[in-house]
Amino acid sequence: MVKSLTAILTSIALLAGVAIFESLYVSKQFHDFGEELHALYLKTENETANGEDAKAVQTSWENRKEHLHVWIPHNDVSKIDDYMSETVRLIGEKEYSYALANLETMIHLCSCLPDTYSPALENVF
Repeated sequence: MVKSLTAILTSIALLAGVAIFESLYVSKQFHDFGEELHALYLKTENETANGEDAKAVQTSWENRKEHLHVWIPHNDVSKIDDYMSETVRLIGEKEYSYALANLETMIHLCSCLPDTYSPALENVF
């Protein structure tokens, strides 16, 4: 009986630890990427952004998504991939107003997606 309770409590503690780690890791990755997007947004708003700036942010996203695939579904990663690819093209073609719309969408996704994976009551039930 004691061994079973110990095993159950250990399992619960491990699951809680992994859930907290996941939440913190995903939040940090999206927070940092959101800051990069915000910097690109400001440059795009001032019409000083170029294709290299956008490609640098895209490269940063590519590096992050390799590790995020472990923690979040492919669909959420794919959404940002699509917007990021289109934004790179739009900034390269100097279509700043359209690029700003995509950047706003990605900034919003970066603020709301991490909450979807936090160990909160609404995400458990």
